[in-house]
Amino acid sequence: MQPILDDLIYLLKLERLEENIFRGDSRDIGSAQVFGGQVVAQALSAAQHTVNERIAHSLHAYFLRRGDMQAPIVYEVDRARDGGSFSVRRVVAIQHGRPIFNLAASFQKSENGFEHQSKVPDVPGPENLKNVTQLLSVNIDKIPEKLKKFLTSERPFEFRPVEPIDILNPGKLPPVNHVWIRAINKVPDDIYLHQCLLAYVSDFQLLGTSLRPHGLGIPLGGGEVQVASLDHTLWFHRECQVDDWLLYSSDSPNASGARGFARGEIFKRDGTLVASVAQEGLIRKIGTNKKKVSSSDPRLRIS
Repeated sequence: MQPILDDLIYLLKLERLEENIFRGDSRDIGSAQVFGGQVVAQALSAAQHTVNERIAHSLHAYFLRRGDMQAPIVYEVDRARDGGSFSVRRVVAIQHGRPIFNLAASFQKSENGFEHQSKVPDVPGPENLKNVTQLLSVNIDKIPEKLKKFLTSERPFEFRPVEPIDILNPGKLPPVNHVWIRAINKVPDDIYLHQCLLAYVSDFQLLGTSLRPHGLGIPLGGGEVQVASLDHTLWFHRECQVDDWLLYSSDSPNASGARGFARGEIFKRDGTLVASVAQEGLIRKIGTNKKKVSSSDPRLRIS
């Protein structure tokens, strides 16, 4: 297994401090604060530790403050309900005595039922597409330094965009995005782990879809816009393996009030829909408000 992927899996295991209290560390992925997908995945992992033989089918989360990478994060789990078929958990992530994030997750025992799903988009497969690293290499020397580390940091997942943007001149594009994603090596056969890893990677690429119609295809837009995820919702429909190629299809039906809304669907290679995602985030053009917003805004982060 690749060290970067192995390290992420280690981060998701968490340290149990008490029956319902866990602690996790963070890793620098090139952003100025803890990556939101990491907190979502660790919070889901904490909730999973308190549920027996039930699988997550949904999670709903809010980002409250940006995380400090130099300090551990404590996850407190509230066992809200254990019913005949469903279990609900509430998780609060805490740093420096203050909540930075909260999550509610619902788990269900395995059941059979009615089946239907949306159709997978008709897009090229990943085999002949360039990954993000290859696409960036052409203009790497021209990318602003504040973005270079984030864009070029080693990732535990590979991303192959179907409609790559021009990094330096993205232009105004339709608010749709398709990208193939896959863990860079094999992952142990554990459904709980694969769900956590899917939660982690679901926070990449999504909010950027809201920027595409405005010629701002990179988060922070080279200093022109502030971007911060406000909430994140993920529904798990079917089991999947994150070390097989998955198509992340997203669109953004609305942007207004300095917020962008994006939704996504994640498909297996055979067209099976495995998950749906939704997210709203701040996309504020700098200088449009009378009151200047500081770059130290507690929710400002690269998504």
